[in-house]
Amino acid sequence: MTSSRYSRLFLFLVMAFMSQSVMAQVNPIRIQSTAVPFMLISPDARSGGMGNLSLAMSSEANDLFGNTAKLPYLNEDRSFLINYTPWLKDLGLNDVYLASAGFYKKLDYKSSINSSLRFFSLGNIDFSDENGNINLPSQRPSEFSYDFGYSTLLNDKISMGVTLRYIHSRLVSGSYGGLGVNYRAGNTLSGDISMFYKQNEDMHGFHAGLLLSNLGGKISYSNETKNKYFIPANLGLGIGYLSIIDADNSIEFGVDVNRIMVPANPDNSNTESVNQYFSQSVVSSWFNSFNSKYGMPIGESLKASVGLEYNYTNRFFIRGGYFIDNNKNLGNMEYVTLGTSFQYQQSKFNISYLVPAGGGITRNPLSNTLRFGTIFYF
Repeated sequence: MTSSRYSRLFLFLVMAFMSQSVMAQVNPIRIQSTAVPFMLISPDARSGGMGNLSLAMSSEANDLFGNTAKLPYLNEDRSFLINYTPWLKDLGLNDVYLASAGFYKKLDYKSSINSSLRFFSLGNIDFSDENGNINLPSQRPSEFSYDFGYSTLLNDKISMGVTLRYIHSRLVSGSYGGLGVNYRAGNTLSGDISMFYKQNEDMHGFHAGLLLSNLGGKISYSNETKNKYFIPANLGLGIGYLSIIDADNSIEFGVDVNRIMVPANPDNSNTESVNQYFSQSVVSSWFNSFNSKYGMPIGESLKASVGLEYNYTNRFFIRGGYFIDNNKNLGNMEYVTLGTSFQYQQSKFNISYLVPAGGGITRNPLSNTLRFGTIFYF
């Protein structure tokens, strides 16, 4: 594709997403789409090596991006970490990436605090007119979130984490197409609630994790604030099992299941349906997403991750995983991941790789995705 075609495609997507007008549609496809979808991308390489598995696996510093209830179980008092993921690299996009950084500190034997930042760059976009002439200012859309959280042990088996989040999303700014709409950055607040259960004190045996994430307000991108868009509220459940083979070797298995708690997109050919969709409150939308009238069938709304991790002396790790999204309208995405990490002195280095799948028009756009991460313990 030429850059002008990419520009027109991007502008079309932005306009279609933010336009307040109602467009006719034949045989509408029911999907659950949201603003700031980057909040559903796992930023860390450990999880990325296990098919995005994380909720119930044994604790690691990267859990501050997901199930923060596990942080009090870490042996180290504090750490700083960074992650970097080139995104959609297989499509030839060299300036789209997700970067993240985080910090946690244990306050005492039972509680900790954490903070993290995620930044998603959509690259440089050249806008063109209807004739394909690139005569409009280019822009660099980007999004970020900043978190602050607290985690504590409730007893010797159960822990809980609470996270507050600020989200900023700048897709495009200014006025385009003579529609009289001024586009601007969107801002909102949200929060996470997480819980973790472990069967035994030394972490061997069964674990279970629960995560309610991105519970927050809607977001608007224009001066026409009548219709605001949902952010990706999500319910995640996970189980894991750690088998300690001997003093040096262990292996852990896990399964995560996630479901977005957002109503399905309305039929844009039906004004009443559109008005009903946007008039829902945030809280009612969570419950409506489970209602067959507003939501998606259970079989098409679940995402599952299955993975394992081999651990040698807590210094060397090998990982593998499988991810599947069963939504037929979004391509039934599925892929295999591999990962490894090693710890040297007070630093741990993680890397993961998404194995290529499909071919031609069915090729997975996330093929060959690499995630890199480093944890510095203090």
